[in-house]
Amino acid sequence: MLFITLFIAAFAILVGYVVTKIREHYNYWKRRNVAHDPPHWMLGNFKGLTENRSIAECVQTVYDKYKNTGPCFGFYWFTKPSAMVVDPQLIKQILIKDFAKFSDRGMFHNPEDDPLSGQLFNLDGPKWKNMRAQLSPAFTSGKMKLIFPLMEKLGQEVVRVFEENLTNTDIIEVADIMARFTSDVIGSCAFGIETNSLKNPKSEFRTMGRRAMVEYRGGVLGVAFRLNFPQLARRWHLKETIPEVEKYFMGLIRDTVNYREENNIRCNDFMDMLIALKNNPLTKSENGEELTKLSFGEIAAQAFLFLLAGYETSASSLAFILYELACHEDFQEKVRKEISEVLDKHKQQFSYECMKEMTYLEQVMNETLRIHSIAPFLNRVALEDFPVPNHPAEFIIKKGMPVIIPTAALQRDERYFSQPDVFNPENFSPANMAERDSVLHMPFGDGPRNCIGLRFGKMQIIVGLVLLLRNFKFSVCSETPVPMVYSKEGIILCPGKQGIPLKVEKI
Repeated sequence: MLFITLFIAAFAILVGYVVTKIREHYNYWKRRNVAHDPPHWMLGNFKGLTENRSIAECVQTVYDKYKNTGPCFGFYWFTKPSAMVVDPQLIKQILIKDFAKFSDRGMFHNPEDDPLSGQLFNLDGPKWKNMRAQLSPAFTSGKMKLIFPLMEKLGQEVVRVFEENLTNTDIIEVADIMARFTSDVIGSCAFGIETNSLKNPKSEFRTMGRRAMVEYRGGVLGVAFRLNFPQLARRWHLKETIPEVEKYFMGLIRDTVNYREENNIRCNDFMDMLIALKNNPLTKSENGEELTKLSFGEIAAQAFLFLLAGYETSASSLAFILYELACHEDFQEKVRKEISEVLDKHKQQFSYECMKEMTYLEQVMNETLRIHSIAPFLNRVALEDFPVPNHPAEFIIKKGMPVIIPTAALQRDERYFSQPDVFNPENFSPANMAERDSVLHMPFGDGPRNCIGLRFGKMQIIVGLVLLLRNFKFSVCSETPVPMVYSKEGIILCPGKQGIPLKVEKI
């Protein structure tokens, strides 16, 4: 009887201790008198992800509540107390000036058990630095110029697909075709294969690519656990990539590498460079730092990153741009006129150099990516205690604390963009851009950890737009979702299940 009584008492004390510790943990910002929303026990301030609520909506909700409370406010990155930074000068300091103190992203990766998770986006510390230095030469303007003819050829195939569709109907769902186009571009440039997604919408490459974007082991709670307890997740050999996706892409990359090496094939694409880094790696970076050889698993992960970063992001960007131009036909005509003038100047030869002269087209692209922000936030991790300048007593971003920069919310803030919900390419005229802080529009990030494929992504979008607007006129129809309806799946902002049906006319 005494033993049972002691056991019950010990158990009650243990439960009380655990409850107290959990309460203390989730009262982190309350104890510091910092504005915040109470967190969900596992999802933090992402509560609602399992109830058909997008990540962007979760971030926007807390931003709207607390954006005027200081340079940053409290946020819970799943179970971790985090700082959501909203002051432009502080954002610039974190991303650029004090980058060395915030160079990590804190994303889960476990290359030993899940090789495709060892991609540049997820890596931290010296491993990230080494990989970034190895990959940077692949994205120079010179390399983009070499890839341009292949991309332009695939763009011509998109035109043919639209023409074929117009034989049956003038209402075309453009989001799906844009996804098939970018799938073929990534397949050709990153994997060195013809995926034929434009001809075959149900190609295995495209199907697996889509699954890689929206399916994770354990669903939302699995992602939350791996992000909250990364060391424990690695110790338990947990993986992020679902089995079918891992098997398909690892096999595809292995077959491609073996075939090229055995037959001494060179194609001047991204895969060529990865193979070279495996066999004849760069030994020193531009700064003279020693670099290490890449394994097969590492080059497979970087090819996979190319898919994740370049497929759906560019497809959604293209679809949203066509949507906005369909809704604003006066802007569409202005873009078409610019394209015509530039191509006339170059004797109707669409070249890499032409893109630099299409300045209004770039304004339209930037304005679209402001309103339809593909990535809703940037994330970093503090590598040391960081007292916030001018607010050191109130705000100290502690070592190991995640930092969230709500890019999508900033780009829809009326303090920085008048009439933020109105599509207006003049927001990105040279004069208006000169008056606005650059960190208020970061579709590709900023600082040393910005998107490494920025040039490639822009080129893919511009090539698609030039060829389509040169051949077709787009307008809204009764089936077009106005206002836009977004998907609730994944992190990347995408059109909803209805897609973007538009009326299309051959010019």
